Amino acid sequence: MTGTLQIPDPTWFVGCGNMGGAILDGWRTGGLDLSPLTIIRPSGIPVEGARVVTSFAAAGPPPSLVVLAFKPQKLDEIAPGLRQYLSARTVVVSLLAGVETASLRQRLPGAAAIVRASINLPVAVRRGVTGLYSPDADGSTREQLNNLFSALGFAMWMADEQKLAALGSVAGAGPAYVARFIAALAKAGVKRGLTEQIAATLALETVLGTAWMAATNKESMESVARRVASPNGTTEVGLKVLDHDHVLDELVAVTIDAAAQRGAELAEEAKAGVDG
Repeated sequence: MTGTLQIPDPTWFVGCGNMGGAILDGWRTGGLDLSPLTIIRPSGIPVEGARVVTSFAAAGPPPSLVVLAFKPQKLDEIAPGLRQYLSARTVVVSLLAGVETASLRQRLPGAAAIVRASINLPVAVRRGVTGLYSPDADGSTREQLNNLFSALGFAMWMADEQKLAALGSVAGAGPAYVARFIAALAKAGVKRGLTEQIAATLALETVLGTAWMAATNKESMESVARRVASPNGTTEVGLKVLDHDHVLDELVAVTIDAAAQRGAELAEEAKAGVDG
């Protein structure tokens, strides 16, 4: 992979928070050379393997690729300073949750292509999920970005922004919800008399092992559940609690709906910023 896969030179990361840092961690772990990267962050905090500057003026030649990796609420603060450094060959990849391509294009009109990427945190260990969408990226750009993000796990191009938003609501936010479930499983173990350390390890390894087994065997979750649950056994009794009135399904659906609603609100806020 590392013999053929290269980060475009130069590439700018504008900001480098949790998600931007996770991408860099994944590329670094995968053996990619980060030297084409310039990180632009006011704090000047170093990033291993990459050059860090505190302003666009210090970043050097116009970038081939720009990754927007800051909070979406800062778009109107950052875009005016960025746009003058983009060339007609610059591809902009936005990690900004909820900010649609039309809003990005209005703020960065000179870019060659605008691409949205919805990622999740496990890209840091190259087991992540990435959704990509662009109304104007050409075939070579799509292939290049697909390769870069496939190096971080599973990546796919989405048909439209609605489907990208759906991916973000499930996969982007999903690690937080899975983490809460693991924590709840551990707390239940503590309640049954296990130490916190042992309960936490058991819960984490159980979820990891179950996911790995299902992925390896290409097995459905229903099949996994049924293989664990013996008729009239202890697991089946527990499943009846989760399945009663579809309580677990409903709880997860309400949770995903709340995340999706916030994404829609962010999109409207970005549109309002342009109109204003």
